[in-house]
Amino acid sequence: MVHAPAAQLVPVDAGGVTLREYRPDDQADLLAALADHEIARWNPGPTGPHAAEEFMRSRNDWSGTDHASWAVADASDRLVGSVSLHEIDADQADAEIGYWIAPWARQRGHATRAVIAASRFAFTRLGLHRLYLYHAVDNPHSCAVACAAGFVHEGTLRQSYRYADGLYHDEHLHGLLAADIVPSH
Repeated sequence: MVHAPAAQLVPVDAGGVTLREYRPDDQADLLAALADHEIARWNPGPTGPHAAEEFMRSRNDWSGTDHASWAVADASDRLVGSVSLHEIDADQADAEIGYWIAPWARQRGHATRAVIAASRFAFTRLGLHRLYLYHAVDNPHSCAVACAAGFVHEGTLRQSYRYADGLYHDEHLHGLLAADIVPSH
């Protein structure tokens, strides 16, 4: 049975990083991260203070049933990334997962830990059956995170998504089933 996300954001300890709400003092780091060329290329987001405030508010608002989103914070509680379960489909018991990591925090395993923790949350707390992870073929770092988090590469979708550059890019499709990481009884 699929459960809707809680009315309020649920923090998650991800072993070295914490999945938590966005806070007002995250705004400068959020804007700096989203200005990074690699993040902006694959994950366009807010570009000004008011847009950043709205982005944080919408990610922290779990009153709907369409997403569960977190800020990813390191051991010092500094914002280092984002992870979201989105396009949650209760009928099919599935969702998409997306993420990014700030340039000052890359190559430390933060993305993999955040994706694993959000995936476990999806399966154990929301009762989902399957997660989809899409990334541009031209983004090998995202592919490495997907594989390290246990997602299986299921195929390549030709020219399937128009990214910030205005071009349609081929994407890899990765999938993860609840049975892949949650022991059955």
